[in-house]
Amino acid sequence: MTDTVDLTLEEADALARDVLEAWGLAPDHAAAVAATMVAGERDGCTSHGLYRLLVAAASVEKGVVTPDAVPEVSEPAPALVRVDGKGGFAQLPFARGVPLLVEKARAKGVAAMALNNVVHFAALWPEVEALAREGLVALAFTANHAWVAPAGGTRPVFGTNPIAFAWPRPGREPFVFDFATTVIARGDIELHRRAGKPVPADWGYDAEGRETTDAKAVLDGAMRTFGGHKGSALAAMVELIAGPLIGDMTSAQSLASDAGRGGSPLGGELLIAIDPAGFLGDRVEEYLAHGETMFAAIEGQGARLPGARRIAARRETMERGLRIPAAFHAELLDLLQKGKTHATTGPARAASGGNDTGDGAAAD
Repeated sequence: MTDTVDLTLEEADALARDVLEAWGLAPDHAAAVAATMVAGERDGCTSHGLYRLLVAAASVEKGVVTPDAVPEVSEPAPALVRVDGKGGFAQLPFARGVPLLVEKARAKGVAAMALNNVVHFAALWPEVEALAREGLVALAFTANHAWVAPAGGTRPVFGTNPIAFAWPRPGREPFVFDFATTVIARGDIELHRRAGKPVPADWGYDAEGRETTDAKAVLDGAMRTFGGHKGSALAAMVELIAGPLIGDMTSAQSLASDAGRGGSPLGGELLIAIDPAGFLGDRVEEYLAHGETMFAAIEGQGARLPGARRIAARRETMERGLRIPAAFHAELLDLLQKGKTHATTGPARAASGGNDTGDGAAAD
């Protein structure tokens, strides 16, 4: 018996959809959520890949997500889009709103979209990359549960509060980065917990505010922002523009609304899309070429572009498919069966899904 299982991307997508539908997600939600998970696995971001099936199933089981929610798209202003996710996962509301966001960005030069009342558990980079493939410059921000202490403190105030950015590159993969404003993504701490591995002492504090290398103690205590006061300031910015600005919750309010269930964060997300042609007119290609000069200057001295490792992993995966641990594959098959049982006999315990990890991709 081998230690790994090989899957094509199509097989991984089918497995993810089967699991999600078994746990009660409507087919359109299951397809959108599965696509994000498979993209994470494909690009070597395992903490945001198929592992998130455990997180999604746990959130369904705990009643923190509406599995068949019907997103509602509206236009609060000429350059704004709002999508009320009605308590469903964020992926389908994004998909429903993005065509209008793209249309408005091209018509107005810049447009923004608020996703409200959505459940978050995944990375933001698939969303900004999708916008960059439309020729737009894109940013995305979301707050989540209050798991993170401000610089100088030890008690949680912020979420992992990721920031994502994408820049179109004609004829090439877009330049994309997505990182939490924490030292590390919460999903990486959870993976350490699952593996029984210690974490570096600067990743967080235990519930008493002490430094610790115990992954579970950090998950039960508080994570740290990266870069001290600078990361803390960025986290505060994300709280404001992805919460109060768009009429949604702060991370503290999201955690309070969870009421101890341990589910994924419920709240908002802000996306901004800018059409370079709005500033540049027919000189878009000329100025995008200036960007390529900058990228060449970075790579020409042996430095790595943010996102390059993910793109390299994508190319390798596209050639050979996915390879996941056999024990994890067995865990997913078990989760599929538990989902079927859950659908017919009521709640069952989602395998290893009790410690939700929320948003926040690791710095690329």
